[in-house]
Amino acid sequence: MDTEVDVRDSSPTLLKQGAEARVFESTFVGRRSIVKERFSKKYRHPTLDSKLTLKRLNAEARCLTKARRLGVPTPVLYAVDPVLHTLTFQYVEGPSVKDVFLEFGLHGVIEEQLDNIASQIGDAIGKLHDGGLVHGDLTTSNMLLTNGTNQLVLIDFGLSFTSTLSEDKAVDLYVLERALLSMHSSCGNVMDRILAAYRKSSKQWSSTLNKLAQVRQRGRKRTMVG
Repeated sequence: MDTEVDVRDSSPTLLKQGAEARVFESTFVGRRSIVKERFSKKYRHPTLDSKLTLKRLNAEARCLTKARRLGVPTPVLYAVDPVLHTLTFQYVEGPSVKDVFLEFGLHGVIEEQLDNIASQIGDAIGKLHDGGLVHGDLTTSNMLLTNGTNQLVLIDFGLSFTSTLSEDKAVDLYVLERALLSMHSSCGNVMDRILAAYRKSSKQWSSTLNKLAQVRQRGRKRTMVG
């Protein structure tokens, strides 16, 4: 999963920029790495901004580390820089689940592969939730499949938080369900397959899925009003 590169080739390359952070490809001790930089918000007071940014940086690092302890595959965290507000991660070689599912949409679903991915997603989320961790941004863009092994790796814990509430876990699942419906409807009942794996993985699945039914109902009402 780690790819050795020339240590001299260390100039960061911007991969994407979101509302909260910039993501670069770089190197760390001669290895390809990903650097996530949380940038300052000009509308906030500088002292407050620095405190909030550092708080969120540390929270993301803690959640990522906790996820790994719970047995959920995530990139290895190499370094936290509280001055530059950066996290440096292992570079995971492989496509996103989003790209794989979009490929299914274009060229037809490979059922065995879809089953394997759905099973890994449900298992990973079950482990997170039973460990009191909510990802906060479960989309297929934040799931990678490592080349060679096709092992699922969860990324981007920037919105993650600790919670034991069934409501929070249900919303986590609902976010994923909406993402699948909007982006990957051609993949059919993939959410049902994910939830089947979730039931096997989570000891607390019953209360969470009961809440999910309520969250879905609220979501439908909001859609109808909108």
